[in-house]
Amino acid sequence: MEVKVEDLKVLFSEEQIQKRIKELAKEMNAFYKGEDVVAICVLKGAVMFAVDLVKHLDMPLQMEFIRLSSYGSAMSTTGKVNAVDIKLPDLNDKNVLIIEDIVDTGLTAKFLIDFMHCNFNAKSIKFCSLLDKKITRKVDIEPDYYGFEVDDKFVIGYGLDYDGYYRNLRYIGYKEM
Repeated sequence: MEVKVEDLKVLFSEEQIQKRIKELAKEMNAFYKGEDVVAICVLKGAVMFAVDLVKHLDMPLQMEFIRLSSYGSAMSTTGKVNAVDIKLPDLNDKNVLIIEDIVDTGLTAKFLIDFMHCNFNAKSIKFCSLLDKKITRKVDIEPDYYGFEVDDKFVIGYGLDYDGYYRNLRYIGYKEM
């Protein structure tokens, strides 16, 4: 499948995304009540979402970045999660907020949550994903917060890529198959 920006249909507009981010931040602000939080952004896909989200969080916040990989080709997952770069500070007794672009199979989310539980005694661990694709779930895991539920479409834009391209789109689109 070749993807060109002119072939994409808008699934979620920039306005819809920004509105939902503010709603998510309001929920998180109520939960954390001003306590310190360490936000962990999963690169590269979640960077746009994470940056926009943390702008609306009203608490002392540290940002950390990790890189994982589970995609073998532009459109298919390998089913294995590879820790490309996980260097984190001491997260013991900290509120941890993991920020991801999409939960589809759930393997990456499960890997990250298990990693946190195995390596740290965090005060809390919450998982936030911009998109939740429940229809493709392979493991029993649900994000604590999510922006939008999507069906089985290959989504592109606002951090989500096709072969490394289109992360810079201000909206989330898809191509009809």
